Amino acid sequence: MANHIALPENLLDVASVGRTWNGVDVEITEFFGSGRVLHKLAHADQTRLGMMLDEVGEGRSEPRLRSNTPCPVDYKPRQMHYTPAGMELWGYSEHIRYARDINLCFDIDALGERCDIEGWRGLADTPRLRFNDDGIFALINLLVDAVQDPDPSAQLYGDALVTAIAIRLYRGSQSPVKGPTRLSPLQLNDALGFLEANLPSKVDLATLAKLAGLSQSHYHRAFKASTGLAPYAWQLQARIERSKALLLDTSGSLEDVAEATGFADAVHFGRTFRKLTGATPAAWRRDRFN
Repeated sequence: MANHIALPENLLDVASVGRTWNGVDVEITEFFGSGRVLHKLAHADQTRLGMMLDEVGEGRSEPRLRSNTPCPVDYKPRQMHYTPAGMELWGYSEHIRYARDINLCFDIDALGERCDIEGWRGLADTPRLRFNDDGIFALINLLVDAVQDPDPSAQLYGDALVTAIAIRLYRGSQSPVKGPTRLSPLQLNDALGFLEANLPSKVDLATLAKLAGLSQSHYHRAFKASTGLAPYAWQLQARIERSKALLLDTSGSLEDVAEATGFADAVHFGRTFRKLTGATPAAWRRDRFN
């Protein structure tokens, strides 16, 4: 985690970790404080969606559009806040010893084009403080778990989550824009060939969608309808299948197989392999030679 330097009064330490998916900067920040804290939140030049993940201490922190004006919306569980680019946002708290939040910072025009979102401009220009959305809440919690996941398939996974969050945020309960329900045979062949050729490297959803000439939201749905798996799940399964071939055809160690198939280490490889096959790599290999 990277520490920030010039801290406001009573804010003892700040640490953050981040990652970028689909042009969206996702940042998880931890705040350590004592007493009354008022500080301007970063990234005012970008559109921001934020959510509080944890708070420890008395009282609750609140988002403010002006430093000296309390939030006009009462606290509610699972609260989020949204501000368009160019709008300042302040964080205020009393007696919060520890807090952790997540912020998604993005260019709304670029994201709207990537995700094929229409009619979002009214929502995009309006700040929203302490609002709730169970769908976005669930998606953001999945994104939190993926931020520090080193697995190559986490790129496609995060791209899909960010796309789903954007669609939910700006389209709400409106019916999705119509698009192809399945990939054509040529589009599917191009997609699978590209994924196979790039195993086990990271592949982003934008690249796959561009290959097919579709928006990312349409592409993700059409790929899943055509294969039965989301792109990230297909890529992960393909890496497991390649690892099976290596376990059978080579005498390489589990560390060697893990490295060749893009896993962080043998432990990560073993955990994922067992989750998808029901057996550890060593047991799977041993059973095939008995």
